[in-house]
Amino acid sequence: MASNSNLVVVTGFGPYRNYIINSSWEAVKELSELGLGGDVELQIMELPVKYSEVMRKVCKIWTERKPLLSVHVGMASSSKAITLEQCGRNKGYMEKDLGGAHPHGGCCLLEGPERIESVINMKTVCKNISLPGIDVIYSRDAGRYLCEYAYYISLHYGQGRAVFIHVPPLTKALTSRGLAQALQHIIQEMLTLYGQTSAHQ
Repeated sequence: MASNSNLVVVTGFGPYRNYIINSSWEAVKELSELGLGGDVELQIMELPVKYSEVMRKVCKIWTERKPLLSVHVGMASSSKAITLEQCGRNKGYMEKDLGGAHPHGGCCLLEGPERIESVINMKTVCKNISLPGIDVIYSRDAGRYLCEYAYYISLHYGQGRAVFIHVPPLTKALTSRGLAQALQHIIQEMLTLYGQTSAHQ
C-alpha cells in the first residue's frame, strides 16, 4: 500500500457515558496546535463512540488519506498512566456502544486473524520515553471496546501501520496541553523507530 510518506493521522474519541469531556480528543486537538515537528504533516479526526461510525471513519483514513502512520488515542478512565498498546484482537466485542449496538458476532472482521500486531515495537518506545510527572507503560490488552475495535480495524487496513495510546482522564495536574506534549514526544519516538525499521527492510 502506497502511503503519503509524511502524513500522520491522529484520532481521539468523543464523549461517552458520564465523560462529557474525553481527554483523548482534548489532547489530540492540542496536539494539532503543537504539531509533530520537521516535515511531518499532521491531520486529526474525532471518532464517535459507535462501532459502525468507527469502521467507516477508520476505513476512510486508509482508503482516502493513506498515511504513513495512524495513531489512535483513547481514554482509560481508571488509569493514571499513558499506556502504549501493542496489538488488536478480533473477537469478544459484546459491550454495547452509545447506540446500543455491538459488532456482528462480537467480531471486528468475521474472516480476520485473531490478533494483529503493530509494526511499531511499543515496548521499545516505552523504554525510550521518559516523561516528567507521568508514567508510560506497555500493554497487550486494549480492552475489547471501541478503543481496541478502532485499533484492530486500523491495523488490518493499514497493514500494521497503526498504534493505539490510552491516556488517563484530565485533572488539574494533568492538562490537555500536558497530555498533548506527552503524545508529541511519544509519536516522534515512534516515527524515529519506524524510520529505522523501514530502512532495514
